[in-house]
Amino acid sequence: MDFSYVCLAAMGDTLEFNDIHQEVKGSWNDGRLRFSKQSVVYKSNKTGKVDSISAPELSDAQWRRVCLGHGIKLATSTGHVYKYDGFKETDFEKISAFFKANYKVELEEKDLCVKGWNWGTAKFAGSLLSFDVNDSPVFEIPLSSVSQCATGKNEVTVEFHQNDDAEVSLMEVRFYVPPNAGDDGSDPVEAFAQNILSKADVIQATGDAVCIFKELQCLTPRGRLTFDYKIPYTTVLRLFLLPHKDQRQMFFVISLDPPIKQGQTRYHFLILLFSKDEDMSLTLSMSEDEVEKRFEGKLSKNMSGPLYETVSRVMKALVNRKITVPGNFKGHSGSQCITCAYKASSGLLYPLERGFIYVHKPPVHLRFEEISCVNFARGTTTTRSFDFEIETKQNNQYTFSNIEREEYGKLFDFVNAKKLTIKNRGFKEGMKGADDYSDSDEDHHDAYLERMKEEGKIREEGDGSDDLQVISDESFNPGEEDDDVPEEYDSNASVSESEAEDGDSEDEGKKKKVEKKPKKLVKEKKERKPRKEKKVKDAGAPKRPMSAYMLWLNGNRERIKKENPGISVTEISKKAGEMWKKISKDQKEEWDKKAEEAKKQYEIAMREYKESGGGAAAVSKEKKKKAGKVEPKRKSGGEKEKKKEGGNDSFKSKEFISSEESTSDSDHDRGSKRKASDDDDEEEEEAASTPASSEDGSGSD
Repeated sequence: MDFSYVCLAAMGDTLEFNDIHQEVKGSWNDGRLRFSKQSVVYKSNKTGKVDSISAPELSDAQWRRVCLGHGIKLATSTGHVYKYDGFKETDFEKISAFFKANYKVELEEKDLCVKGWNWGTAKFAGSLLSFDVNDSPVFEIPLSSVSQCATGKNEVTVEFHQNDDAEVSLMEVRFYVPPNAGDDGSDPVEAFAQNILSKADVIQATGDAVCIFKELQCLTPRGRLTFDYKIPYTTVLRLFLLPHKDQRQMFFVISLDPPIKQGQTRYHFLILLFSKDEDMSLTLSMSEDEVEKRFEGKLSKNMSGPLYETVSRVMKALVNRKITVPGNFKGHSGSQCITCAYKASSGLLYPLERGFIYVHKPPVHLRFEEISCVNFARGTTTTRSFDFEIETKQNNQYTFSNIEREEYGKLFDFVNAKKLTIKNRGFKEGMKGADDYSDSDEDHHDAYLERMKEEGKIREEGDGSDDLQVISDESFNPGEEDDDVPEEYDSNASVSESEAEDGDSEDEGKKKKVEKKPKKLVKEKKERKPRKEKKVKDAGAPKRPMSAYMLWLNGNRERIKKENPGISVTEISKKAGEMWKKISKDQKEEWDKKAEEAKKQYEIAMREYKESGGGAAAVSKEKKKKAGKVEPKRKSGGEKEKKKEGGNDSFKSKEFISSEESTSDSDHDRGSKRKASDDDDEEEEEAASTPASSEDGSGSD
């Protein structure tokens, strides 16, 4: 359904809204909001974090217009403030009636101030700093987003935690505080700063440690330098305890939101590695009564056991989060993880009851709620492995490659049982167990296995085809084939190959190979097409008549130039064409009549011109010009052969020049011959260009 908002009411007990947004450090996170008689619950679609407000804690509720439509601001008796946006104006009556009936709270309408003033009153209400103008809020700052607060002469600078998901982040805000002493004589700047610091999320390590764990092996973050991190318990989102594939080590993964920062790198996960054989004894730096009162039996003052169990138990009690462990999934080797690679780094993929987690570089946690579909793809490097692709609803794709094909059946069954959308379901039609994806001869259909078998057959056939190709190349030997028909252009066309073989058998111990010369391709000479005689233009003939358009153009050319000063010749033709198209039929008929009259006059003038002999005179003149041109004589092929055979003793080619003759003499002879032949050609050209009267001897002498 392509809805931006959905409202459901079930028997008047609950109101549920989808696509409701919550602002978290400068970025909008969408999720679901549900109002029930007992509580208000909001679950983020991005992180899966759940905010729950019990009904007795609600103390104030406001309805106001915001950038995403309308929003609700909820305040609790403990001082916490929650804001949710994305409602429609028509939802006010439903929500107001529900609050009155179930929470005994009035939903008050209150608008924000949009005057743009920067002078007003700062009010502290719980964990919220509100800047008001005329009792209307201009903006509000959650003090939990404040990372540091510094004071100046009359200024207070407030710095904020940064959010990687926000495109634009607010770094700091400065407040000017007037230098007026308070009622008790205190400095107003320091009082303003203390109000902020009392509720701000400024990380400060104060007091004694409950316990200390030394020399723990940390995989992420990992570096050569030593860094100190102060991690508030409230930033711990999830805890994971995962067994290594070798069954001798354990991973303890801590998910953080917001992440810790090292330089420009942010780490959303802490990964600790423990050995199962390592034990320890721990004593908390608290009395037994304090331990019992604070942890309610979850911890004891003295504890002992495996190191990974002790650390996970203490962490669970301090941050008040559940520890996630692998579910019922077991791979081909019996382990609860799958060996694979992500971004060219080898690691382990753990299928959990509500998602997947990959350790360790980089760690990835994907919940089933944010997965759009999965895909099983053929491995790119070998057919012994496959790739597992996960596509999220935010259009992000994660590819886990180089998974052993024996894990295919187990993983497919797990994904199918969790009802995740599989893109290529044809890969595993009718799969019932892990044995279906094996090398046995059982008659179970596996599309992926069949495809790999087909590729193997094609590869084998390709290898066989290469051998056949060699055999066929060896069988083709022109010298050994029986070809009784002599080729037309063979060098030995008169003798057939069978006769040649008989002659070879008579010679003892001598075997001659009859070699075939390649066929000569004889190109047939194409007869040249006779040149077309150019039409002679008769200068005295009457000119052809103009068309109606040309007559109109000549009559309107000057008008077009006047209407469009500076227009070029090409633009005149373009403009005239456009104007001619717009002319009415009556106007065009007028010019058509003028063109018809011009055509009739041309035909009359042409007839008179031909009767007077104008056209014939031009043709005869052209013929005389052609007759005056005489082509030079060309020697025929027969004459050339005669000259080569016997005629000229003075001609000698390079092969027949004797060693007694010097190169200078031969060069001199060739030069004199070339000069003599040039003189002969000049005489022939003079004879061809001489008029006929001079040949008869009727000269002027």
